[in-house]
Amino acid sequence: MTITITAFERSPDGGQGLARDTRVRWALEEAGQSYAVRLVSFAAMKEPPHLARHPFGQIPTYEEDGLVLFETGAIVFHIAQRQIDQGHADLLPEHSDGRARAITWMFAAVNTVEPPILDLANARFAEGDKPWSAERLPLVKDRIRGRLKPLSAYLGKSEWLDGAFSAGDLMMVSVLLRLRASGLLDEFANLAAYVARGEARPAYKRAFAAQLAINAAPQPKG
Repeated sequence: MTITITAFERSPDGGQGLARDTRVRWALEEAGQSYAVRLVSFAAMKEPPHLARHPFGQIPTYEEDGLVLFETGAIVFHIAQRQIDQGHADLLPEHSDGRARAITWMFAAVNTVEPPILDLANARFAEGDKPWSAERLPLVKDRIRGRLKPLSAYLGKSEWLDGAFSAGDLMMVSVLLRLRASGLLDEFANLAAYVARGEARPAYKRAFAAQLAINAAPQPKG
């Protein structure tokens, strides 16, 4: 059965790879797995058919032969584990210890590194008009630096976090991409280069191009 994911009908970032379906697209491209995309509007995300797939009314979702998943970490893990079950180590190492470390980095990306990065977006866009916003913003940036500094130290001169590229790197690069416009990533040269290596992967380029094509297409009239 064809894998189907959901994505924004029109992404808030205009198709620049920041919407979370890009992570899932990237994982599927790394795995060499074809997939279909169901586009949803912001209104449709809050309607019963989509809420049955994602209780919180967000994207992406993943459907395959009766299985429905939400949350990008869970979806990417499923795609990676599915490849292992089929005898391929595209996203997770074959050795159990290496696999466990890669999964650890997946959790670190979404549980440790991403929350303060998302807080920065909230501070800028949702709270930018508040009288205390100017004082809060530097504090949020410092919390992000508090995550980037140890990550940078751990990565050092390595290409990837734990040997070969894995789902842990896919999730971490996806999270760090959100920082590019802030300039914070440029404070850590090895992390900026790390993100660039992720973007240079053919699978990422295909995922990015697929999302961009949707957003670049003319909007239907009426």
